[in-house]
Amino acid sequence: MAPPAERPAYRDVNVLRWLTAYTASVTGDVVYFLALSWAATRAGGPSQVGLVVAAGALPRAVLMLGGGVVADRFGPRRVAVVSDAVRCVVILATAAGVLLSSPSMWLLVAVALVFGVVDAVFMPAVGALPPRITAPSQLARVQGMRGLSIRLSNAVGPLLAGAVLVVGGEAGGFTAAGALFALSLVTLLTVRTSSAEATRRGSAWRELGDGLRYIRRHRMLAPLVTVIGLSEMCFSGPVATGLVLLADERGWGASGMGWIASAFSVGAAASALLLTVSTRIPRPGLTLCGALLLTAAGAVSLGHATSLTTAVLHGSLIGLTSGFTTTVTSALVQTETDPRYLGRVTSVTTLCTLGLAPVLFPAVGITADLWGAGTFFVGCGAICLLAAALALSVPVIRRAELHPPRVASPAGR
Repeated sequence: MAPPAERPAYRDVNVLRWLTAYTASVTGDVVYFLALSWAATRAGGPSQVGLVVAAGALPRAVLMLGGGVVADRFGPRRVAVVSDAVRCVVILATAAGVLLSSPSMWLLVAVALVFGVVDAVFMPAVGALPPRITAPSQLARVQGMRGLSIRLSNAVGPLLAGAVLVVGGEAGGFTAAGALFALSLVTLLTVRTSSAEATRRGSAWRELGDGLRYIRRHRMLAPLVTVIGLSEMCFSGPVATGLVLLADERGWGASGMGWIASAFSVGAAASALLLTVSTRIPRPGLTLCGALLLTAAGAVSLGHATSLTTAVLHGSLIGLTSGFTTTVTSALVQTETDPRYLGRVTSVTTLCTLGLAPVLFPAVGITADLWGAGTFFVGCGAICLLAAALALSVPVIRRAELHPPRVASPAGR
């Protein structure tokens, strides 16, 4: 008798609960950051916005690896629930404080600091949950669904933030963010997970060292984390600044920049949707290398585009291929990683994605000023080409398949 067909991730209620919680959380992040920036502008002027945003970004980057240790030590679900609850309470308390009196800079900086610390714990925990809620063969689909969630949140979040800021001011913005975090928390409490929730083996420093050594000695994870860092460092933030400078330099204006950015998002969403509904990815390792090569070519071509139409087409290509790369590398990481180390490995990949990007922000303006905005995109293409070369040179990545090295039983099946 043939075994029953495996349920696709997009029809798994448990996965959909996690996705709902994740979408609410990401949308809440967008609303929170816009409300925080708006409040900082009103309290201290435009020059103070960077100070407040940096106050939140710094602890998140510094403590991200520690957040992975906490997730592995106490279990990702438990850590995600507690940190989501803390975020909800902090932001709703901020809304109340702003409603009772005008927001001051010290209050906004304090909120940003606390939020950054909690975010450093929440992000590795929630990112480590997919292997505990679905079958290993469904991880690529789950990562595709996650990509769609991020695109939806980035599209809806600014519209929601704008509406509540107009109606309710800064207090309304923080209240809306807190409500979204509350929705994320309530939904996350209904998610069932498999395997043990906690692992305690020694001091936090020792566990962090163990996690880093685990990555360094792993034949796939060590080069794969490097590939992720190289492939994501340009496209997780700096490229948006580059698009602004490129559109201004070529005379396409703000609308032209918007068209290119939208094309990038549409391409990434199409990639995520395709991977969500696909039954399998043929030769994912080799296909990943091809996607990196196409991303490199698209970035260089975008930098040399002379018409807005051509730039929009190249933007959609970059979104499609870079979105594929992000989804497949995330699925490979979660397929290959021992569950005991998943929080720490997730924290390292998240740090590579978010932590390296700020280093490039100053380089965008300097490069554009000295050699033109197109040169920045040529540099992005060169970095992606380096990532592709590394992936192709490592046989275990080139021949990688999305099948688990171990048998795991997902919760709720």
